[in-house]
Amino acid sequence: MASSSNWTWEQNKLFENSLVTYNDDPDRFQKIAKIVGKTVEEVKIHYQNLVQDVNAIEAGKIPLPNYKTGETKGQHNKKK
Repeated sequence: MASSSNWTWEQNKLFENSLVTYNDDPDRFQKIAKIVGKTVEEVKIHYQNLVQDVNAIEAGKIPLPNYKTGETKGQHNKKK
């Protein structure tokens, strides 16, 4: 099930962090929507997609990516 909107890397990180912060909050999707600048429906769809992805990974249907040690978004291929 694909989301009807595109999510930036930053929005996705805010989404993931907000899931932890508002884990037990009954209004978590409303709060997360305000934080990431999406509708409640978009947040719910994004959450459902995340759950499906995690379930597929845990079932061994999708291999984990092979990240280089210390590599994070925006830091690879950058020289200081």
